[in-house]
Amino acid sequence: MQIDDHLATLRMEGTALGNAAERAGPDAPIPTCPEWTTRDLVRHIGEVHRWAAAHVRDRRTTPADPSKEPDLIGPWPSDASLIEWYREGHEALLGVLAEAEPSVECWSFLPAPSPLAFWARRQCHETAIHRADADSALGRVAAVESQVGADGIDELVVGFLGRPRRRDVPEPVTLQLIAPDVDRSWTVVLGPDGVQVGPELAPDGPAITVKGPASDLDLLLWNRRSSAGLEVEGDPTVLDTWSRTVRI
Repeated sequence: MQIDDHLATLRMEGTALGNAAERAGPDAPIPTCPEWTTRDLVRHIGEVHRWAAAHVRDRRTTPADPSKEPDLIGPWPSDASLIEWYREGHEALLGVLAEAEPSVECWSFLPAPSPLAFWARRQCHETAIHRADADSALGRVAAVESQVGADGIDELVVGFLGRPRRRDVPEPVTLQLIAPDVDRSWTVVLGPDGVQVGPELAPDGPAITVKGPASDLDLLLWNRRSSAGLEVEGDPTVLDTWSRTVRI
C-alpha cells in the first residue's frame, strides 16, 4: 500500500468509527477492550489523531508529550460534543497528511520509506483497529479490505512486534498464518526476546497454522477476535500464549 491508499483507508475507517460510536452512545461498553466505554475509545483515538497530526504539521523531531503540552489536545469534550470533537480531529489529521510535503522530516518510531509514509500507515491501522472496537459495542466487527488486513499484519509483526522486548514465554512458539485471499503467508516466532518473522525460523514447521481472510488474521493478531470460524491446525495453546503476552 502507498500513502494515498493509507489515507483513503484512514478516511473510510475513521468515518465508520465515528458513526459506530455515535450509534453506540458514550456509556456503551467495548467488548474488545473490556476496560473501556465508547467514551474512553473516542477520547483515545481523538487524542491520537491530534498527537499524530502535530508531529507532521509542526515538523517535530522528538515525540510530543500531551501531558506537558495541554494545548496539543485541548480540554476533553462533553458527551454532547464528543463525536463532533472526534470528527474535527480526524479531518484535521487527514488534511495535515494530505498537504504535507513527501520529504517532510519529523519524528517517527517504526521503519518506513519516509516519516510521512510512517504516519499515514500508522494512523490508517490505528484507526482501523479502533473502528473494530467501536463496532464491537454494536455487537459486530466488520472486516477491513483484504490488502489493508495484509498490510496491517506486516506492520504489526515486522514493525511493532519486531522491536526488542522481553515477553513471558518460556520457550519460542511458532505460528503460521495463511491468507488465501491475498496469496500471502507469515511465519511468526514468539519467544522470550520478542517476535521474529520468516519461514527459515521454523525449519521443523509451525506449532500451529491458522488460515483465513487477511482481515480476520489481522484482527486475531490484535486480539480483536477469536479463531472461531478460521481453519486451525496444531497446538491451540499457542494462540492462548499470543493473546496473553502480545498487548499493545
